[in-house]
Amino acid sequence: MVLLCTWALPGLASAATGTGELSAELRHPRPEAYQPTREEQAFLEVLQHDTFRFFWEASGGSGLTPDHTPGSGVSSVAAIGFALSSYLVGVERGYVTREEAAARTLQTVRRLWEAPQGPAAEGVAGYRGFFYHFLDGALGVRADGSELSTIDTALLMAGVLSSEAYFDRDDEVEASIRRVCDELYRRVDWSWAYSPRQRPLLSMGWSPERGFFDSDWRGYNEGMILYLLALGSPTHPIDPEAWDAWTRSYRWESRYGEPHVAFGPLFGHQYSHIWVDFRGIQDPYMRSKGSDYFLNSERATLANRAYCIANPGRWEGYGDLLWGLTACDGPFRGQAPLAGAKPFHAYWARGAGADDPLDDGTLAPTAVGGSVPFAPEVAIHTLVNMRSRFGDRLYGRYGFKDAFNLSYSEKPGGPEGWFDDRYLAIDQGPILLMIENYRTGFLWDLLKKSAYLTAGLRQAGFTGGWLSSFLAAKDKVH
Repeated sequence: MVLLCTWALPGLASAATGTGELSAELRHPRPEAYQPTREEQAFLEVLQHDTFRFFWEASGGSGLTPDHTPGSGVSSVAAIGFALSSYLVGVERGYVTREEAAARTLQTVRRLWEAPQGPAAEGVAGYRGFFYHFLDGALGVRADGSELSTIDTALLMAGVLSSEAYFDRDDEVEASIRRVCDELYRRVDWSWAYSPRQRPLLSMGWSPERGFFDSDWRGYNEGMILYLLALGSPTHPIDPEAWDAWTRSYRWESRYGEPHVAFGPLFGHQYSHIWVDFRGIQDPYMRSKGSDYFLNSERATLANRAYCIANPGRWEGYGDLLWGLTACDGPFRGQAPLAGAKPFHAYWARGAGADDPLDDGTLAPTAVGGSVPFAPEVAIHTLVNMRSRFGDRLYGRYGFKDAFNLSYSEKPGGPEGWFDDRYLAIDQGPILLMIENYRTGFLWDLLKKSAYLTAGLRQAGFTGGWLSSFLAAKDKVH
């Protein structure tokens, strides 16, 4: 039997009142669950600085952040969204000056705005305000026959809106940033991207060759930020019924811990939380459960860890200080004879859940780093353990490398396990940005200034907490 310890996280075990109302722990700001030691604070500072260096150095020149490094010739538009937000953290932490970050930001958003858009299959960066998943790192146009991606565009726009909110001075550069960022967001035709299978859900993507994909955004996952930004658009909003349709597709489960909306890979419980402070605010679904999405991610984090401790697949190394299943690189696609013919994967969305878990023994530091606000005591301790135990096999110039697998070995008697040699931008982002939210709440507070995001939350039916206070103050001013 697996015992999931909840004593370190106040409010976790008794948040629901049974009436659909928030308990006292959720109605008011929750105290810090864990206060890091001086040594742990120093570790977090070094980790943030090293991870920031990835975005600053890798995005130099073109402003288009590579999908990964080393070896990538394409830019991921989601990675650009993470990069834009990372530059702001860099200013606040003193890694770069405000002027340096503003210049880089303007270069990036101006290039995105000026990139050609249209229905052609080649020579364009996007269509109807959406962007292709991958862009040529030099030319800035569609690469690798990738899809026009609704979620990757949303993650890009989250970074765009972060920049618009942050650069609020009257000088020419910052005024230009605000103007271009606003134009980029307002241009996206969210209402064009309805699913052909089930309107008003949104399609996952479109391509000139096949039109809209049959797959759509349903079931709890990283798509929450997509729906919120689409709902808040002043130019091309989607039907508010889309949020109800989205939440009706959730799956509620309680295996390996407290009940929560399930999604196996941890990135789905992290991405939207990078920009939205879900503490104490509720939509109708969470109101009916007496919970909120922040608490939901706490529970998902601890369930992921509890699964790794139970280790039903008997993978090497899993335990209370080595856990973290999410989408990440992997060692190999196929069966490895030296590991008892167990199946392994390359890039794959790994996760734990009540259904068949997606697990091949590969753990990812981003799963832990992106969970620091939700379960700081276990997450920080795990990151410190990973760094000290594996040294430069797992940690390099840009912080943690993407993933490792102690069950995979290429040859008998070789070094312990497999360690990735790459850094993936979409995995570096949650480490840097969620640690900053844990330490200061910086991005959470910043995006509360975005009228578009708050409009999206209101359209989705969110009330309570900071949102109600914010709206009351706004109404009082007007």
